[in-house]
Amino acid sequence: MIAHLKGRLDATGIDHAVVDVGGVGYLVGASSRTLAGIGPVGEAVMLHTEMLVGEDFIRLVGFATASERDWFRLLTGVQGVGARVALAILSALEPGDLGRAIAAQDKAMVARANGVGPKLAERIVRELKDKVGGITLGGAATVTSPIGAGADAVSALANLGFKPAEAYAAVSAAEEDLGAGAGLDALVRLALRKAAK
Repeated sequence: MIAHLKGRLDATGIDHAVVDVGGVGYLVGASSRTLAGIGPVGEAVMLHTEMLVGEDFIRLVGFATASERDWFRLLTGVQGVGARVALAILSALEPGDLGRAIAAQDKAMVARANGVGPKLAERIVRELKDKVGGITLGGAATVTSPIGAGADAVSALANLGFKPAEAYAAVSAAEEDLGAGAGLDALVRLALRKAAK
């Protein structure tokens, strides 16, 4: 499995980028949000990736952040949501906005994405509600979203096979115990202990 690509951005298209890694050009599908944020052609780039394998294809999808990749995994786990629809949703909504929409069961916000009708939007918010680390504070739905070492720890747990919601919950609990300045190693160790309980 290819977890990320580091190289030079060779070209971009409407829905993809080509990343040159040591003379090999990798065609990577991406959301318009990722394509807008990865920088100019010819510059160094790093993309988190998800490899999709089917009967007659192998495809890479790239993301500017590990959080966006985790949302892609969650979205494609919903029946009727393929890679193209998941990328359309991630093009229309930032991960934080998507999390808030799901926590608030706001299917109209999810339905803004191209190719997402009302029935599919309803299925997405219903199926993902319990998988997203949503909490309610003062009546407003928010989603915990670790940053910095926390985001790296969530990504590490996801790479070990934890579901994104489990990884978020374990890392958030570890951050509460260790404090905001905790290092990556300490966070991952404590998060693994908490996830095992």
